[in-house]
Amino acid sequence: MNKSVIAALLAAVPLSGCISFAAKPPASLLTLQPTAVLPAGTVQESGTVKAVTIGPVNAPQELATTRVPVHSGPGGTTIAYVKNAQWVEGPASLFGRLLADTVAARTGRIVLSRRQSLSTPSASLGGDVRSFGVDASKMEAVVVFDASLGREGTQAFERRRFEAHVPITAVTTAAIGPALNQAANQVAAEVADWVGK
Repeated sequence: MNKSVIAALLAAVPLSGCISFAAKPPASLLTLQPTAVLPAGTVQESGTVKAVTIGPVNAPQELATTRVPVHSGPGGTTIAYVKNAQWVEGPASLFGRLLADTVAARTGRIVLSRRQSLSTPSASLGGDVRSFGVDASKMEAVVVFDASLGREGTQAFERRRFEAHVPITAVTTAAIGPALNQAANQVAAEVADWVGK
């Protein structure tokens, strides 16, 4: 066949109906909302309040996605993902921002990234999200965060695990979204109180 015939055939095929470059997105996406926030208009200055830096929150490969993992089987060693449940972005990023908002609201400290910090802060916080999903055997939303904290005037870091378990009635987007938000806020509040000591 010559090139003009091939070009005519290709032009006759409506490409939009034949080609798909990605899976169909879900009807809605999940996000986290902090329960503790600074009032609008609040001004914090690093010269008048203590500062805390929060580094990037790390996460294992199972959370390096916008999907919500479900652990099942003996010891929770089998992982699947909740059908049609998807975060607006990775849970580590979402939790990191929730943590920053909560620490600022509950401690009164100014929260800075490591890039923004020009001097030694009064505390430096980082850590790893170990779990951010569903335990199907216990029907719970589970958030586990291993936090590392360095305080001003010390060379040592403290390490502490925080976790929250919130019951769910079903493994559906409607049930797990609010439960994971509640668990994440509980963990963030406990971390903030630890930082504020």
